[in-house]
Amino acid sequence: MAVVALGIGVLLVANGGLGKVAAAIGSSFNGLVADLTKTPAPSAPELVVADAPTLEAPDEPYTNQPTADLTGTVPAAVVGQADSKIRIYLTLGDGNRGVAIEVPIGTSQHFLVPGLTLSKGTNTFTATIIGPTDLESESSAAVSYILDTTKPKITISSPKADAVVNAKTVSVVGKTQARSALSLRNVTTNATVAGAADGNGAFAIAVPIGTGSNKIQVTATDPAGNVNATSVTIRRGTGKLSANVTASFYQVQRSRLPESVRLQVTVTDPDGRALEGASVTFTLAVPGVPAIASSTLKTGSNGRTSFTTTIPKGATAGQCSVTVIVHTTDLGDTTDRTVITIRK
Repeated sequence: MAVVALGIGVLLVANGGLGKVAAAIGSSFNGLVADLTKTPAPSAPELVVADAPTLEAPDEPYTNQPTADLTGTVPAAVVGQADSKIRIYLTLGDGNRGVAIEVPIGTSQHFLVPGLTLSKGTNTFTATIIGPTDLESESSAAVSYILDTTKPKITISSPKADAVVNAKTVSVVGKTQARSALSLRNVTTNATVAGAADGNGAFAIAVPIGTGSNKIQVTATDPAGNVNATSVTIRRGTGKLSANVTASFYQVQRSRLPESVRLQVTVTDPDGRALEGASVTFTLAVPGVPAIASSTLKTGSNGRTSFTTTIPKGATAGQCSVTVIVHTTDLGDTTDRTVITIRK
């Protein structure tokens, strides 16, 4: 090996190659040093994706309005970035998501996108931030608006029409759209009671009633604001036979006597219905003169009958007592009274 190496060395010297080798080695070393000491080239900047925006959920998702105003906030880091924007997505029902609108980012974290058109049913919105390099953030949590323009159906299961209720109130039971606000008005007495349907749409609300016929109007306003109404008419009974006597006047000047007066009675059965065929006798006790009595009269189909007589000229000042006696074969007897004042 030593002989071979020596031979190679002699050969390099003889041909001037030793200088070339040395030059090559020096060049390689200088290149290595230059590579190690030169300034590194700057790397490409790291791409940063914005945080997701947030959307404000409505207090009531149901609406009967054709548009909705969407509000939300963006991360503080993107406020005022003219080259960034908010992208609003819309999903109809169970369909695919699509871009509804893109709006610029303003100088505040809060934003408003007014007048977004709604379609019937569920409208689900989400939002993202689109950066200057078109990088898109994660989506916000979804918010939904439900467009409902249908009036709520109202079904009254109790009481039935023309039912007789022997109580001061009647419980109106029924069903409508869930969470609807209810107003029950007794059209006859003008009494009104407010209530609400439960999560299944059921309701049971007590309404005051007066003697005789009562029309109860039920008005429902659903969560979207749609209104519908229905009614049921019932009759309040007294639980007993009753009579109500009235006079054509209740005061008269003595100087105007004699004066004709008409007495009338309305008779109702224990269920509050007008009672036909009841036997009625009127008595008018006038101070200073003998009492005046009618013959036996019969009530008509409306439960009424009347008696006309005269308060005579010889009556003295004071109170005239009006008495009605009602007799029935099956329901027993009853009476009622009122007074007429004779003034000096």
